Amino acid sequence: MSDCAKDNKIKKIVLAYSGGLDTSIIIPWLKENYEGCEVIAVSGNVGQADELEGLEEKAIKTGASKIYIEDLRKEFITDFIYPTVKAGARYENRYLLGTSLARPIIAKRIVEIAKAEGADAICHGCTGKGNDQVRFELTIKAFAPEMKIIAPWRIWGIKSRDEEIDYAEAHHIPLKINRATNYSKDKNIWHLSHEGLDLEDPANEPMYDKILEMGVSPEKAPDKAAYVTISFKKGIPTAVDGKKLDPVALITRLNKLGGENGIGILDLVENRLVGMKSRGVYETPGGTILYTAHDALETLTLDRDTMHTKQMLAGKFAELVYFGQWYTPLREALSAFVDKTQETVTGDVKLKLYKGNIILSSLTSPYSLYDEELVTFGEDAVYNQRDAEGFINLFGLPMKVRAVLDAKRANAKK
Repeated sequence: MSDCAKDNKIKKIVLAYSGGLDTSIIIPWLKENYEGCEVIAVSGNVGQADELEGLEEKAIKTGASKIYIEDLRKEFITDFIYPTVKAGARYENRYLLGTSLARPIIAKRIVEIAKAEGADAICHGCTGKGNDQVRFELTIKAFAPEMKIIAPWRIWGIKSRDEEIDYAEAHHIPLKINRATNYSKDKNIWHLSHEGLDLEDPANEPMYDKILEMGVSPEKAPDKAAYVTISFKKGIPTAVDGKKLDPVALITRLNKLGGENGIGILDLVENRLVGMKSRGVYETPGGTILYTAHDALETLTLDRDTMHTKQMLAGKFAELVYFGQWYTPLREALSAFVDKTQETVTGDVKLKLYKGNIILSSLTSPYSLYDEELVTFGEDAVYNQRDAEGFINLFGLPMKVRAVLDAKRANAKK
């Protein structure tokens, strides 16, 4: 089954465990291929909800000596999601980084448990084609550089998800999926991703009625618009419709509202870090609302040069998150810059949600830079329009000089 080299020195392995197809079969596979080893499962609760049901019983029955289920939801939101929203970071201008953001916090906790347990190795179920292997392993290297990493997909003989199901059936391992519903999914409080099966061909329209779980398609959303007001303080959302909510409750509330109105469905062909393109469908209902509201508030509270520079750096921030480089000096430096820009990003944003669309309704902020008297088309006493002539003459001087000299050189050649 495996072409891996047996390592008799490895006696205790901590496994990043989700209970999905990959990690369900990895526990018995590790027991078969690392003689006498103990396997400890660790699951990070980042909001995958029903996917955690029965996880402890399943892990123990399939060979784990124990399982840790760590509630990381609040930390996930406050220390990873909110900083990324404040940065306005979207990978390739579209993807809201749901899977990417969850990996560093899970991997960091796994390292902490591995050290406490005296483990010889950490194992993950990421494939050799994907981004997650990089995200997990970079975090492990950042906090446990000497720790051995086991990645079964890179060494075992299994070649496909169908063969994984064959292995599970042969070992009597219960699965929540079957061959017809064998999408590769990743779920947390921020998003749900869908890959594989018919989605592997970008020519196929996604079967939304079949795959959506966090909400409905725009066609099935209500015919009446819904309104929501989000309050921010220094770039961080604090309340919905005037009610202060803790981070988990706030994201949960926006997910429900967004999902009901067909918000946040993204069909994306993206460039993976490993070099290939992949196609997936993402559901990020609450996140899409938050990004839209935050962007809108910044138009009111940030000066032009700060906003433009921040927008320019947002792409780099998104790359760092997507590439698994959260725990790096550059990401920390960019976050420090972002935090400085957020000092005045305080106020309320009212949005209208209608059949997949988010429409800005109103903006208010005590730090607003919008001066109605200055921009009015009516009569004003604060702006001298004649000043624009001198500004344009100076601003356009390099262009004028070049045109004049080009004309002189052209005439000299005649």
